[in-house]
Parts: sequence; structure tokens; C-alpha cells
Amino acid sequence: MTTTPNNPTTALPGRPPIVDLATWQAARDELLVREKAHTREGDAIATARRRLPMVEFDGTVEVVGPDGPVPFLDLFQGRDELVVYKHMWYDGAPHQGQCEGCTTTAWHLKDAVYLNARGVSFAILTTGPWDEVASYVEFMGYTQPWYSVRDVDAPVGGPMGHLTCFLRDGDRVFLTYSTTGRGNEPANGSFALLDMTPYGRGETWEDNPEGWPEGRGPCWYWRSDANGNATWGPTSRPVAQWTRPGATSVETLGRHDHHH
Repeated sequence: MTTTPNNPTTALPGRPPIVDLATWQAARDELLVREKAHTREGDAIATARRRLPMVEFDGTVEVVGPDGPVPFLDLFQGRDELVVYKHMWYDGAPHQGQCEGCTTTAWHLKDAVYLNARGVSFAILTTGPWDEVASYVEFMGYTQPWYSVRDVDAPVGGPMGHLTCFLRDGDRVFLTYSTTGRGNEPANGSFALLDMTPYGRGETWEDNPEGWPEGRGPCWYWRSDANGNATWGPTSRPVAQWTRPGATSVETLGRHDHHH
């Protein structure tokens, strides 16, 4: 059954028109032209990315993990390439008060088997003191290797909130690429899928059709209470935490005082 396009009984006020499948396909094909151009430009940018100059640094610099201090070279796990996510840290904050953006990015990178199969290792670095970091990793249920780079200079340490790539040639180590902000989005597959949905991410900056659900600030869906209500209140915690058996509210500030 098909409905009559823009029939008053079927049209939704202020929203995209209702059309037959053939009309929809024509509009979708028109958008596909733009999508393909976007993909080709992305490929061209990746080509240029692979040709960026490299910075050599001392790979013996030590980072701290569950087994104590180890040389940065160990993070390659014998592979030639390494991707790290640099997780922001708020000293002394409750677990649920750590960076909401970093929290969700790290969750989406829980398993690196496909990277490993391609000869790429993965690790998460943060400036937090190791005792706090270890407790947080246990709380969140992260499975990737974490290391503290407190007081370690860039490019191993330095500013957090970045995805950074390294290359190893024997014992020589090179910084090849780093990005931050929305450059981190490829690590978070949920963003790309939400961008395909009719309501999108539901954030205030999006340009949506009139009558669409009102957007909220960035990060609103990254924390919730036990009932799934997005909140920054005292019973809030990272969304992923509520999937764990026995998860209960933590009656402390969900959002760290130093944030924003």
C-alpha cells in the first residue's frame, strides 16, 4: 500500500514530505552523488595522511601499566603500528565523573582484534595516577590495555583527548598522525549510525526539519540514571555501566566540578 503524497491525512506537520517509493529513490540517488564525492575526498585525505612527515622520539620512555613501568615500545606488542587513544583525566573525580566524551570513545574501542589482524596494536593512555586509573578501568569494564603517562612528555604524553598513531622500525619509534575533537569520531561507530537515522544525534547544533524532536547539548545521551533518563544528577553514570549486572546508583556528583 502506498499513501498519496502530502495527503493531509498522512502528512506530518513541518516534517519531510511523504512520497511513493520511486520518488524517494530518486531523492536518495541524488544524495548518493554527494555521498560518493564525500567518500572520494575522504580517500584523498587519507592518501595525504599516509604521506605526512614523521617525528622520531625515544621509545624507551616509560609508561605505567598493571605490571608497573614499561617502555613505550612494549605497547606495540611486537607489531609495527600502534594506535592510542589519549583519555582525559580529572584527578580525584568519582569514576562516573570522568570525561563523558573519552568514556564513550574508549567503550567503542573495547576490542581491537581486527586492528591486531592488520598488524596494528591499540592502547589507551591517560594522565591519571595509576591507582585511580586501575580502579576506573575495573569500574567501566574496559578490556584494552591502559597506561598512565603522568609527567611524560609529548608525543607519548602531552594533551589528552587525541587519537594518535605511531610507527615502529625495530627500536626506532615515530609519531605519524594525531587528531582530536570531531577528528576522533571514526573511533565511535554510534555517531556514524546515528547520522543515518531520521532524528540524527539529537544534539542542538544539528540542522533538523521543523517539528523534529528538540535537540539537546552534546553528550546528553552519554550518561543516564538507572531508568535510562539522560541526566547529570547525582545518580548518573556512563550509559555502558547500566548494562553490567548489579549496577547501582553512585550517590556522588555525576559530573566533575572542573568540567566545562
